[in-house]
Amino acid sequence: MSLAVLKTLAFLFSLLPLGYYAWSAWHDTLGANPIEAVTRGLGTWALNFLIITLAVTPLRKLTGWYMLMRLRRMLGLFVFFYALLHLTSYLWFDQFFDWGKIAKDILKRPFITVGMATFFLLVPLAATSNQFAIKRLGGRRWQNLHRTAYACAILAVLHYSWLVKADQSQPLLYAGILTLLLGLRALHGL
Repeated sequence: MSLAVLKTLAFLFSLLPLGYYAWSAWHDTLGANPIEAVTRGLGTWALNFLIITLAVTPLRKLTGWYMLMRLRRMLGLFVFFYALLHLTSYLWFDQFFDWGKIAKDILKRPFITVGMATFFLLVPLAATSNQFAIKRLGGRRWQNLHRTAYACAILAVLHYSWLVKADQSQPLLYAGILTLLLGLRALHGL
């Protein structure tokens, strides 16, 4: 399979969650609280893409499939894309852009504080995911900046864990996968 075909397929598959939520909203199948379903779903997909992006290097090491590395930037940008949609859904549909209410919510609810911090850490990663930024920052500084993705993942899992009130199985699954990825990085210098 050529790189162009692989990138096209990865791009189209990455849009499937958005297509699902658009289709479900159009057909009114999002349940009793569609705003919560969309907001949480988009946040979950941001976390999914973050975990997938962090898994690229270990998977390449295990499989020897070097073309995976050519997908990492696009997958990382989908992390930001879904995080931005998640935030926009919260700001627009949940809070109606009431900035005073949003500020109180950020200060009052720790899971929102952590979620906002995670988003703001993702902004420079997305903004520097291009060749110009790599050249401008220099390889080592760019690489150090993009290691912030691990902190983003830890904060995103914490955000999700604090959001979920009863069944912690999903947040624990994400925490376990992230611990494995961080462990592989520490053991093998990935």
